[in-house]
Amino acid sequence: MIRALRQRAERRQLMAAEAEVAEVREELRRLRARLPQLTGALAASSDGFVVAQDGAPQAAEGIAALTAAALGVARRLTETTGQGGFRELVVRGEAGYVATYAAGSTAVLTLLADPRVNVGRLHLEARRSSTRVGELIDGALDRQETP
Repeated sequence: MIRALRQRAERRQLMAAEAEVAEVREELRRLRARLPQLTGALAASSDGFVVAQDGAPQAAEGIAALTAAALGVARRLTETTGQGGFRELVVRGEAGYVATYAAGSTAVLTLLADPRVNVGRLHLEARRSSTRVGELIDGALDRQETP
């Protein structure tokens, strides 16, 4: 009986986690609809695991891993220079931008954008979405920790 109750609780947790992932994916889709210059959006754990993606290239796992490495350097840089906790990182390349935003306590939002994106608008929209993604992921983690 105890085993059956545990299995039922685990199934409920899995279903709740799947619902959160679907909501994160939907938030990424809405963000890309508001900013048509985005070529990809990726929510990942701060240790480099993909949570959800929309339009991101096939190399999502590699991008998530590189984001985690860049996040480590960015966190260390902001702390060492006395600038406080990490908030965002923007890299501009010849073919566009890669922007990473803190999303709650354990996740990040990484966006790929073409070079013609309005960077101010990118920040505005991404900050809103990263807050929502962080709420969803942190909420899912809180529910998993609660017995």
